[in-house]
Amino acid sequence: MNVRPFLLVLGLFLSGCDLEALLADPKVVQREADARAIGSACRHGLRSIEDCYAMNEKASKSAVFAGWKEMDQYMRDNKIDGIEPKGLRPAQAPLVAAGEEIVESAPKKAEKTEADAKKPADNAPKPAAKTDSKAENKAS
Repeated sequence: MNVRPFLLVLGLFLSGCDLEALLADPKVVQREADARAIGSACRHGLRSIEDCYAMNEKASKSAVFAGWKEMDQYMRDNKIDGIEPKGLRPAQAPLVAAGEEIVESAPKKAEKTEADAKKPADNAPKPAAKTDSKAENKAS
């Protein structure tokens, strides 16, 4: 009989809790916070969101964008100028549409000139070496 009021009170206390935050894996929460910090740092460093993604491929793009967006709003509200980046530049990825392949053309062979035509080819058979017939006769 005393169990019902206890369950009712327990239900009221737990309804006010954020159980998802209490049960979340701390490593996942830390990675999410790091990705948001990366996005904020990129925005403060005047880097585009695409450069930020390219430089931090392992970070969650949605969290990086959220951090970048928060810092953008904060900088606009407080009229803060960004800091010019001094360091690594992101690697330039080739611009390719989805589903397309990058095909590189082979270099063209240089046309043969008259001087090249007179030179013997590298793969041409070479004349046989002359042997001393007297030395062969003595050896046999």
